[in-house]
Amino acid sequence: MKMSKNYISKKFWKNKTILITGINGFIGGNLAKLLSNLGANIIGISNSSNKNKFLKYENLEKRIIFKKIDLRNFKSINNLVDKNKIDICIHLAAQVDVNIAKTDPLITYESNIVGTLNLLESLRIKKDIKSIIIASSDKSYGEYPLNKLPYRETYDLRPIYPYDVSKACGDLISRSYASNLFNMPIIITRFANIYGPGQLNFTALIPDCILGNLSLRKFVPRSNGKNKRDFLFVKDVCDLYACLSYNLYKNNDLKGEIFNAGTKHGYTVDTIVKKICKQMNNDNLYMKIKDEFHKQKTIGEIQHQFMTYDKLQKYFNWKPEFSLEEGLSITIDWYKKFFYKYDYKLFMGKK
Repeated sequence: MKMSKNYISKKFWKNKTILITGINGFIGGNLAKLLSNLGANIIGISNSSNKNKFLKYENLEKRIIFKKIDLRNFKSINNLVDKNKIDICIHLAAQVDVNIAKTDPLITYESNIVGTLNLLESLRIKKDIKSIIIASSDKSYGEYPLNKLPYRETYDLRPIYPYDVSKACGDLISRSYASNLFNMPIIITRFANIYGPGQLNFTALIPDCILGNLSLRKFVPRSNGKNKRDFLFVKDVCDLYACLSYNLYKNNDLKGEIFNAGTKHGYTVDTIVKKICKQMNNDNLYMKIKDEFHKQKTIGEIQHQFMTYDKLQKYFNWKPEFSLEEGLSITIDWYKKFFYKYDYKLFMGKK
């Protein structure tokens, strides 16, 4: 059966007001692009007053209402929610850098737990919203043995490390607000690693490896390369957020549901690096990186993670459209064009 795409009807999205938290993140930017093209009015919030270069590069900055708000400040987010009629909220804002979480757990817990709580409480008080999508993470599940993977929505959450715990806490808070007590229209998503155009966090594996292949900086592995990960292309993710937002808006019985999304495949980090180097005609670099893998140990991270989309397929007949090879090809091409215009060092912080 062919997947129905009624959830990207312009008739539905036109003039609806969508609140996207974390608009400066690459998922938020890509999602704003999709929904604004469908006619939605986008309010995007970020804890930075500067719009990221992706929003400018994609000519999105004038198509969204951009607000500097730190979700850790309840008064700020409550004022915004109170003054606007919001039809749908997609909560993407988070401290997502696993390495920062290891060294600064406090800011990670504050951002990912308190931020989620403040947002949901402000939406609870306002009462009139019809669809809320909360981005949790596959890392909320914590460590499961390889023979228990892929993760299933019915699995217990058993995280240990700071980032993973922070996302699981936000996940549980969201389930509480969706309970019979508050009856808020909330769906929780637990997705695999997301990659694609606009990802300007170069601690992430795929953009970091592409930088190395473009000879912009040396790629240094942070693991032995044997750990398995699942990767979803950002266009599939945005399509899925539109699907879930639409269906929850139309059917409140979906409140409290949890949906995993992955590709059903776990790829070793070594395999991902090899695929990128092959597409960029750089087999010699791969051989050098392969030697580096043997010198590394993985500490403070889950060893293996991947998941299926079975429940999504059952409910909505949804499945990813992009293979890893297709997604990598599009992503590599985007970075080549982007770095023709911008110096990558603009995105490296203090490094």
